[in-house]
Amino acid sequence: MNKRTVTIYPSSAKELEALGQRLKDARLRRRFSMETVCARADISRPTLYKVENGDPSVAMGIYVQVLRVLGLVEDLGLIAKEDVLGRRLQDEALPHRKRAPKKTQQTGGSNG
Repeated sequence: MNKRTVTIYPSSAKELEALGQRLKDARLRRRFSMETVCARADISRPTLYKVENGDPSVAMGIYVQVLRVLGLVEDLGLIAKEDVLGRRLQDEALPHRKRAPKKTQQTGGSNG
């Protein structure tokens, strides 16, 4: 048996567990049985169980299939949409224009 183990940070594991719970809640709100979601997403029941428990060994594509069945695939567009840190880093890397120093007006001398 080929069993994958994925090691992730505890905070990431909590996020995956929360996502799994939200997917389970969405399924129950729609009154879809596990069998219905499995059939429509073309996945096995143990795989859906792993998804709903936030198992990190499940491929991202499986999560997408479940989101599609639940009518939530558009939510993927919200992931990393506002990359505040990335934009700040990008802005810092932009070249700063250097301007020549302003010419100072010389006082004195004749005007005519």
